[in-house]
Amino acid sequence: MSTPARRSSYGYSKLDKEDPEELMHRRAQFLIYKALQQADSPRRRPSFLRIRLCRLKTKIGKKLKKLRKGMLLSISATRVRVYRKVTSHWKRLFGNGEAIASLPPMLALKARN
Repeated sequence: MSTPARRSSYGYSKLDKEDPEELMHRRAQFLIYKALQQADSPRRRPSFLRIRLCRLKTKIGKKLKKLRKGMLLSISATRVRVYRKVTSHWKRLFGNGEAIASLPPMLALKARN
């Protein structure tokens, strides 16, 4: 059996560097070709269904945004109410610090003995 002809390690041949000016010219030609192709194609009016769908999406988006804002507002208001209730409860429990102030100081107790 004979060994197959040995190919180079890569299956592609190396290309020479392209002139940057020629590259820009080729890109410009491609863009001109695409613009002409787009101009030749018949322009479709957006369908009535697509317009209605877009309006519906906008309407739903606005309602969701409004709902989210309302929820955030109610949550923050609830948080404030709970905070006030807890602080008032603590004040009632601990008497605004009056219970601590009414206790005699430790030094005063020792002086009486």
